[in-house]
This record gives sequence, C-alpha cells and structure tokens, in this order.
Amino acid sequence: MRKLLMPLLLIGCSVAAQTISPTVKPFIKIDAPVIALTHVRVIDGTGAPAREDQTVILSKGEIESVGDAGAASVPKDAQVLDLRDYTVIPGLVGMHEHMFYPAGSGVFHEMPFSFPRLYLAGGVTTVRTAGSIEPYMDLALKKQIDHGEVPGPHMHVTGPYLEGPGTFAAQMTELQTPQEAVDTVNFWADRGADNFKAYNFISRAVLKAAIDAAHKRGLKVTGHLCSIGFREAAALGIDNLEHGILVDTEFFSEKKPDDCPDGTRVGDELAKMDVGDERIQAMIHDLVAHHVAVTSTLTVLELFVPDKTPMQKRVLDAMSEPSRIQYLQNRVRLDLPATDPKTAKLLPSTWGKRFRLEEDFERSFVTAGGLLMTGADPTGIGGVIPGFADQREVELLVEAGFTPLEAIHIATYNAAQYLGELDRIGTIAAGKQADLVVVKGDPSRKIEDIENVDTVFKEGVGYDSAKLIDSAKGLVGIR
Repeated sequence: MRKLLMPLLLIGCSVAAQTISPTVKPFIKIDAPVIALTHVRVIDGTGAPAREDQTVILSKGEIESVGDAGAASVPKDAQVLDLRDYTVIPGLVGMHEHMFYPAGSGVFHEMPFSFPRLYLAGGVTTVRTAGSIEPYMDLALKKQIDHGEVPGPHMHVTGPYLEGPGTFAAQMTELQTPQEAVDTVNFWADRGADNFKAYNFISRAVLKAAIDAAHKRGLKVTGHLCSIGFREAAALGIDNLEHGILVDTEFFSEKKPDDCPDGTRVGDELAKMDVGDERIQAMIHDLVAHHVAVTSTLTVLELFVPDKTPMQKRVLDAMSEPSRIQYLQNRVRLDLPATDPKTAKLLPSTWGKRFRLEEDFERSFVTAGGLLMTGADPTGIGGVIPGFADQREVELLVEAGFTPLEAIHIATYNAAQYLGELDRIGTIAAGKQADLVVVKGDPSRKIEDIENVDTVFKEGVGYDSAKLIDSAKGLVGIR
C-alpha cells in the first residue's frame, strides 16, 4: 500500500501515444515508461483460477509479461509497486452505458463531465454507449478522451436511438420508413458512430433496413425492443439484445405485430413463467443459433424490486441534491405496494419473480452457448451511477449463480470478443493493451472486493480512482 501511494515520477510523460492535458494530470497516480506490479494476485479474465504472487510488467502502454514473482526479471528502470493483498483484473468493458442521466418525464440530461470520470474510477476502461441522446456531444467527448484532454474510458459511440412513432422521449427521432432508417445509419456512420441501437416502437421493416445498412458498413446493431420479439429480431439479423427476457414481449398473450404492449401486463405474465418453459428454451436456442449476444443490466432492473437495492453512501454522494431527492422519492414510491383502483386492495409487486426469471434466463443462455455481456444502464429511477453500477452488475451476476471468475469473464472477455477487440483488451496477457484494475482484496473469493478500486490503468497510465470520484461528487444530474 505504501509503495502504491508513493509520489509519482514522470507525470506528463505519458507512455500512451497522446499528450496528457493539465486537466487530466491531477488524476494520474502512475506514469512511467516501465512499471512492475509485483506480488499481485492476477485474475486474467479468461475464467481461469486466480494466480497468486505474480509480477506483471507494463511497458510503453502494453503488458510485457505476466509470471510468478519469484522467477520474474524486473527491469532496473521499472517503477516497482509492491501489491501484496491486492488483485489485478482486466479493465471492465461496459456494453450498456450512457453519457446521459434521467431528469424525469422522459427527459435526459447529458453528463459529459461526471460520467467519464466515474466510469474510469470504477474500473471501466472501455464503454459502448448503448443509445445516444446527444450523439454530437458523445462523439466530441470520445475525441477529447482520445486526445488526453479529459479523463475517461475508451468509447464506442452509438448513434441516436432508432425509434419509431409513439416514443415516450421527445429527444428521440421517430423513424417512419425504411429509407429514413438507412439515411440515419449512413449519416451517423459517416460521422464516427460505430454501433446503433433500436428502441421500443420501431417496426420490423424499419429495423431490418437499419440492420442491413449497418452491416454494409461493418457495424453492429443492438436493441431494447418492445414492438418486436427476440426471435423476430434474431431473424432480422440483429447482433445484440439488451436487458434480457424481461423486455421480450413475444410471450405476451395479446401481442400484435409491430405493437409495443403495456409493460406491466407483459411483466405480470412473464412472472408466471419458468425458464424451463419450452417456449423460452426455444427462444434461447434461436438466439444462440443466430449468434445474438445479450447484455445483462441487472443493476437497473433490481431498482424495481422492492427493498432490494443496497443504499450506498458513495452512490448518494455522487448525485446533485435535486437528483438525490428525486431518486429517494422514486425509491419510496417503488418500495410501497400498489393499490388496485377498483377494489382499493394492495397489489403485490411481481418484480421479485421477474428479476429471478431474468437471473435464470441469463444462466440458461450462457449454458446454451450464448454470449452474455454486462452494462450499467444509468437510467431507470436515477439510482444507477456509472462505475459503481458496473461493479454492482458483476456482483449481481454472482448472486444469479455465476462464480466470481465467470462473472469477471463475462464483464471483460465477452464484451471484448463482441467488439472484435479481444486481441487488445479483455484479458491480462503479454502483448495486450495495459488496461487493468488494481483492487484491494480478492474478488475471486469475495466478489464485493471489486468495489475496492485503488488504481485504474488505461494504456499503462495509472489513474487515481479516489481522486476521480471526488472530482465528480455532487455533480451527477448537473453535468
């Protein structure tokens, strides 16, 4: 610990191919051409058992070697960090992230200052923005991060939501025709968007046109769907589906083509189903056969389960006062049972059963050979904070029945594979980009230790997690 917090040398002489601006320098803890992480526990992201007492050599932004500390040859010019009682894991790769925060009534505010800092502080070194409210801002933010002007993770920017008529959010474009979808995809692909996301009210014809246009550009499409069922989307060629079975409307008894039914009624019917139902199993195997990935967002879903989400001080401290008040009011409202307007009787929430079905679905999907990834989705009722929620997502995977090593594998390796970047990120191995997270403790035994982030290495530059968090305190909901 003492050496980890030692005064730094060579600040501003970044090993990455970029210039670090004065805005970013205060958050850098370690920046040297060669760094040796000694006597550290390594969870490499492949799903393999943790390796004790390892030495990891970082050189010029890459991982040079990983091996037993007793046999390692530490370069004489290396900055040496003694990391006994610490664990290093790959940087998390968040696949359902946003740079905006809910303001209520279907309005969202962009968070280009606080969110990038909190993602990086939480150990998230790469994000995909799964839907954009202000795509110009997101693209500009990506450029600023890439140029070392602001601290934040590597970004894959998704274009504006591909939505249809009837949207609840005035900030989303309503695509009426297939040609409008093609034009939208090409317009934003020309400007740097490398992913797209379909939303609730899109029609099958419009979604098909968007998918085909994106695939012609070598780009992928994900979706938080409602008007279209999962098996329909798979047949149309979609690459990824968000949130899991809880948003799949194909099992709703009154489902009509291209119609988004009432979510409460859909959820109440899902709550009566079991993952072993042959219809659900058929859907799972169809997704696997079509190579459709699924993004787990248990963090945002658990908020709707009464009395479930832990109330963490760090989460509340990150919020502005109005955002904190709004969130707490939402929590009270959701934790109280609803009342039947006709009989005045209390209606028990079905969210607990829905949530357990989602956990079962994700395990069954992986068992069947499906590619499961993770994301925080900082929307919902406002209680999902970037970075913190990405850590919570990994914990919830363990709660769902995955081992800690499997959960970390899902949050790192799988997403890197989907993005086509597994040769650079997603695991700890020689030749990979030095995107690493140093945590106090052993998350392979106690997954909650994943919250104890000390230093986040991005391209071999070590960022101070605590300083990044402090700089964003009280700003979520403002900027």
